[in-house]
Amino acid sequence: MKTFKRLDVFFQSLLVLFAIASLYQNNPLFESYTNYFIVGGWQFTSMLVHEFAGSFTAKGGRRRHYQNAVYIIVLCMLAGMAIPPFLFIFFILVFAAPLMAVYYLYMCYDETYHYMQRPLSQLK
Repeated sequence: MKTFKRLDVFFQSLLVLFAIASLYQNNPLFESYTNYFIVGGWQFTSMLVHEFAGSFTAKGGRRRHYQNAVYIIVLCMLAGMAIPPFLFIFFILVFAAPLMAVYYLYMCYDETYHYMQRPLSQLK
């Protein structure tokens, strides 16, 4: 799991930086929406791996709260196929998704490079 977490933080960082860099291209509108789904898809897959591995998903933890919020958002997206007013969630996500992506990246970085270290290495 430690190797996965390191690779996960690395790829998330690359994807977020690529998404930011693509905003400065000639046609940023289409590119930015594509990047929402690429970064979000990677992070959602990462969340599912953490969920099934039971890594940092204890009851009451910040990862558990974040994952529950994302599961509710995904359910609203899926409900939007049957009940169109639920599609309003996409309007909210246009503004919230970049903040959520950065927060999830920070949370993964913190777990990988602070909480998974040996106890004596944290005394430096």
